[in-house]
Amino acid sequence: MPRIPLGAWADSGVDFLQSRLSWLFDAISALVTGLYDGLVAVLCAPAPLLFAGILAVAAWWLRGLLAGLLAFAGFGLVDSVGLWSDAMSTLSLVLVATLVTLVFAIPLGIWAARSARASAVLRPVLDFMQTMPAMVYLIPGIIFFGVGVVPGIIATIVFSLPPGVRMTELGIRQVDAELVEAAEAFGTTPRDTLVRVQLPLALPTLMAGVNQVIMLGLSMVVIAGMVGGGGLGGAVYRAIGNVDIGLGFEAGLSIVILAMYLDRMTAALGRQVSPLGRRTLARARSAVTGAARVWNHRPQPAYAVTGAVVLALVAGGLSAFGGSGGQDGPEGAENIGKGRTVSIGYIPWDEGIASTYLWKELLERRGFKVDTRQLEAGALYTGLAGGGLDFQTDAWLPVTHAQYWEKYGNKLEDLGSWYGPTSIELAVPSYMKDVRSLADLKGRAGQFKGRIIGIEPSAGAMALLKDKVMKEYGLEGEYQVVDGSTPGMLAELGRAYDKKEPVVTVLWSPHWAYSSYELTKLEDPRGVWGKGDGIHTLARKGFAADEPEVAAWLRDFKLTEEQLTGLEARIQQTGKGKEQQAVRAWLQEHPEVAELS
Repeated sequence: MPRIPLGAWADSGVDFLQSRLSWLFDAISALVTGLYDGLVAVLCAPAPLLFAGILAVAAWWLRGLLAGLLAFAGFGLVDSVGLWSDAMSTLSLVLVATLVTLVFAIPLGIWAARSARASAVLRPVLDFMQTMPAMVYLIPGIIFFGVGVVPGIIATIVFSLPPGVRMTELGIRQVDAELVEAAEAFGTTPRDTLVRVQLPLALPTLMAGVNQVIMLGLSMVVIAGMVGGGGLGGAVYRAIGNVDIGLGFEAGLSIVILAMYLDRMTAALGRQVSPLGRRTLARARSAVTGAARVWNHRPQPAYAVTGAVVLALVAGGLSAFGGSGGQDGPEGAENIGKGRTVSIGYIPWDEGIASTYLWKELLERRGFKVDTRQLEAGALYTGLAGGGLDFQTDAWLPVTHAQYWEKYGNKLEDLGSWYGPTSIELAVPSYMKDVRSLADLKGRAGQFKGRIIGIEPSAGAMALLKDKVMKEYGLEGEYQVVDGSTPGMLAELGRAYDKKEPVVTVLWSPHWAYSSYELTKLEDPRGVWGKGDGIHTLARKGFAADEPEVAAWLRDFKLTEEQLTGLEARIQQTGKGKEQQAVRAWLQEHPEVAELS
């Protein structure tokens, strides 16, 4: 059967939409960004514990004293692990996505409930939207809206829309037909029947739909973090990329606390807004006695609102009179940036992490506000080409990242190579005495469990390995290239090395692993890997014109192998999450690097 080029058609469709409707995507991006930024500003304005108190008062009013105390303890825990701002960013993302989703879901659900034909048309569309892997939505999202929070919100809206539509339709269809007929018999218009009869009686199901939309939105936050969405999802993604168990547990627990709070509150609110729910709740309260009555005590709405307002005013007062809270640069630093924001994207490769946080420190010392985003290579280049990022410092050219340069090179500025030449290779521990070249791997798959431990699947080295190296040395079918991450590859290398087991991994030079382990770079007698790359700094189109001084610094920037590997080693020694602290300590030993002009 001939191959149907669905992928090519999808590419053409996306290109067509991008070229013809860019104005619409820009408008949507501006609107969503405005909503998100405004909500983040509101949620982050109060002091964390005071805002936690406001949320606890809401929980007390809706569910009782015990729920309020648990809510305060949960949000206090989030603040204590230093993830409060990330949690508020995630909450803002979920609330914006929920709001926009309901704006579309409720009218569509009403339409489907009142028209069998509309329901039949919508059903397969909703099935497609809900069963398509959520990560797929990020691909056109990045192309249309760039990297950042917007594609994450759009993907969340598309993924969470179906249950909102379905639950709205179900709730209206479940209303007793005799009640609807009675309303119509008394001359009630279809609009009044919907507003005064069907929607009030369908409220419990509608609120269950709202709950599902929120929960699906929270399930998307990690995926949104993969495209620079930030928040708790970004923290989880960083933890995955760095195999940071501690950060992953803290961020994951924070998401659980947020999810439990939103789930319980929306369920309780559903009972409050429904007449049947209020009667059921009143009967349940009257049956409670003793200590349980104290724990389930709920204040009158007026008292709850008064308490929340008082806490909000106190929080606002502290924010207004507590100072700017900003951090000044080091004494005597040049304030060239004057607070302007520069965004740097990076792949979680060691030289990329080292150079990114080095530049973050150098620019902040000169008055810039620096936003760093960890991304996959594809999203990184797409974000640069679309103007969503200012620059990145880890482009391996002309070989390793050739596929990205070919696609996006006309939309980027090459600010030159700051290190080179590099090399990409497969490496084995030196105790594998009889494996010295790529040709020696042939026929030894059983010894290596049939695996070559790889890194990020989007890395150019992985494409080169799969497309050329494996074929040239006859390793296809004998070995499986295991996609993963750089930290995952290093963890596997460390485990095998400690046990003196055979292992073959994708590596490159320079890399601190060569100083930590005794490794053998497998020779490439046929030259398939190609000549060494230079590590280039690439910027978005127009960056040099917008920030000529920063562009000049980047063009003049150079590091020797000793400096680069030393910085990488210092970051490894200092520990995960302390990259900038390691950079500051390293700069004290290398003050010449800090002198940019």
